[in-house]
Amino acid sequence: MINQDAAIAIARQWAAQQGWSFTDPIDVVSRRSWRGQVLRYEIATNAAQRGTKARFVIDAQTGAVIDSGYLAR
Repeated sequence: MINQDAAIAIARQWAAQQGWSFTDPIDVVSRRSWRGQVLRYEIATNAAQRGTKARFVIDAQTGAVIDSGYLAR
């Protein structure tokens, strides 16, 4: 199980590997099971701002990147 800070670090590393920018502010949403266990983290960069954005979905159990996307504006 990883925490929110580790998920952000994984997303930052993934963005660097892809050549994507990782711009603050960052928005993180924790998706939980009905028992309250964190299942995944959804991370968005440049949150609530105009411009380049990256989005990541990180599995909370393994730290794997489930999904990612990049919008260069």
